Amino acid sequence: MNNTIINDFLEKYNQKHLLQYEDKLSNDEREILYNQISNIDWSFLDSLSKKESNENSIIEPIGALSISDIKDNQASYKATGIKAIQDGKLCLLLLAGGQGTRLGHDKPKGCFNMGITKELSIFSLLMEHTLKVVKETGSWIHMYIMTSDINYQDTTSFFKEHDNFGYNPDYLHFFVQELNPATDFNGKILMNSSHTLALSPNGNGGWFSSMNKAGLLDEIFNGPVEWINVFAVDNVLQGIADPVFLGATIESGKMCGSKVVRKAFPEEKVGAICKENGKPHIIEYYELSEDMRYQTTEDGALAYGFGVTLNYLFPISRLKETLDSKMPLHVVKKAVPYINDKLEYIEPTEPNGLKFETLALDLIHEMDDCLVFEVDREKEFAPVKNKSGVDSIDTARELLKKNGYEL
Repeated sequence: MNNTIINDFLEKYNQKHLLQYEDKLSNDEREILYNQISNIDWSFLDSLSKKESNENSIIEPIGALSISDIKDNQASYKATGIKAIQDGKLCLLLLAGGQGTRLGHDKPKGCFNMGITKELSIFSLLMEHTLKVVKETGSWIHMYIMTSDINYQDTTSFFKEHDNFGYNPDYLHFFVQELNPATDFNGKILMNSSHTLALSPNGNGGWFSSMNKAGLLDEIFNGPVEWINVFAVDNVLQGIADPVFLGATIESGKMCGSKVVRKAFPEEKVGAICKENGKPHIIEYYELSEDMRYQTTEDGALAYGFGVTLNYLFPISRLKETLDSKMPLHVVKKAVPYINDKLEYIEPTEPNGLKFETLALDLIHEMDDCLVFEVDREKEFAPVKNKSGVDSIDTARELLKKNGYEL
């Protein structure tokens, strides 16, 4: 895209300020800037004029397959799941684009060491969980690992240095998540240098479009894969490629599956699965009204008490249909580093801009129904989100110890 076309685009979208330092740039820097501008999907700006509203939505509780019900049918579920894995019907997706900044760690979060007297990285724990299923089924499972532009090199190098933690490299596939520009509150794209834009990952619902852009879907669409197990990097007890979960979802006949835990208390800061207008939906903790937060069922349990662990099973066939329609972009206020008019790099501590993100909850809502699959939170829910306090390094380490890990 040449200078004239770039100027026309920026004029059209009121973003001429992106070229304010153009005269000071080298040819290489100018090319970087032009490439970033030309790769923008300008429809993201439409989100600024759309109002997110659920005023006409009917939100209702949803039932779950309880731990006791799962135990009663575990043998059948497991046999079904193992057979599906052996037939190549499952692939895995690890969402690993985050940095460990909040943990005081300047590398990818997955590289963070959970060990105290030895090295025990988050990545090593997740790969260990997966290898247990590989050994049990006698089948390698394709794993796709979504990184960010910031941590791709560090992540791939870390895996190489650790010999892929014993995983067959032919079944590991790394790719980079797509990026969206961040803007100020007036919709002007922010810059983080004289020749680069302030770009950020497109949210935890953007993984499927990112896989498509990376050219990874053809091999999935043309193979035997029917299910993709999506899970996040920050839960060190994550049950991955769980044959029981897969088998239960298949036998239920439902379109997707979601692992959940019972909320520890009504105010716990975790998204709750429910129904919106009859379809599965995830409602964020801050969206729950006071009445909903404390509402109980006949047996005294919280009506909106099943917290999601970000461990889902999605059908490939339905996801393929979603590629033809755009995922909604959510506009989120965030603290966005940027350069000011004096080319000074500013790292704000309070929200100063807008990020545009797709969310996994929208993919859930694309499904007609969902198997809500309850797991024991002490065995499968140890999120590492904070340096201390709730959902922290210390709380996760305690749960690892309870599950027999030597740290």
